[in-house]
Amino acid sequence: MNKMITLFISILILLCIGTSMVFVVDQRQYAIVFSFGEVKNIISAPGLHLKIPPPFQNVIYIDKRIQTIDNPEAGRYITAEKKNLMVDLFVKWRIIEPRKFYISFRGEASLAQSRLTQVICAALNEEFTKRTVSEVVSNEREVVMQAVRKKVERDASNLGIEIVDVRLRRVDFLENVSESVYQRMKAERQKVANEQRSTGSAEAENIRADADKQREVVIAAAYKQAQEIKGDGDAQAAAIYANAFSRDPQFYAFYQSLEVYRSSINNGDIMVSDSNSEFFRFMQNPAGLATPTVLNRGH
Repeated sequence: MNKMITLFISILILLCIGTSMVFVVDQRQYAIVFSFGEVKNIISAPGLHLKIPPPFQNVIYIDKRIQTIDNPEAGRYITAEKKNLMVDLFVKWRIIEPRKFYISFRGEASLAQSRLTQVICAALNEEFTKRTVSEVVSNEREVVMQAVRKKVERDASNLGIEIVDVRLRRVDFLENVSESVYQRMKAERQKVANEQRSTGSAEAENIRADADKQREVVIAAAYKQAQEIKGDGDAQAAAIYANAFSRDPQFYAFYQSLEVYRSSINNGDIMVSDSNSEFFRFMQNPAGLATPTVLNRGH
């Protein structure tokens, strides 16, 4: 019976020793093997590995995945114009040198995040003090992020950390700064609008002047053409009158007298004249037997 108990205890001790000599490394972790408190080996390959049982060797694990620094509250920064901005950002980072990381932070990720946050805030403050509100918000936002990332990467490399990405998620103004920026943006837009209106008015005046010039040219050309047509018509009418007079002078005189009667009698004026005058010759003698005399208008 004692032999069985002794055998069982021996097997149990061997099992415990064997278990303590084996450890598993996950693909998401680094394994740091310590020997008497000093770093003996760094294992990054996943799988089953062997070590000397404690207290000769022990193992700690460090996460190798990408981690995020995401502060719940936005930080306040001052621009070159002495304006306060509330900036919300996040940082992606991971451990690439476990030995440096352990020496720097004793393997504590929270200590690493605190240190990185301080470095990032200092870099942001340095970049913001060089730029105006407009540059930070729109024109040079990407430049600011790249500059901050370079500075943080330089410090993080000494800590065994790689900076994957730095992003300004939100940049807000304090209430008084927002009003100031709004008024300045409004003034700039108003200035651009006034310049465009002035340019449009000048172009409109040029278009009107050109249109007036073209109208005058068209009217002059039309008037010239009308006068030429009218002159040609008067010439043709005179030729027709002359031809008609040469064919039958007495009829022509009669027709002209009728035109004179029409224009004189229809105007509504009172006319006093001698009935034996030449004016009433065709009324007294419709056949026009007297010596034909052409009556012109106005007689």
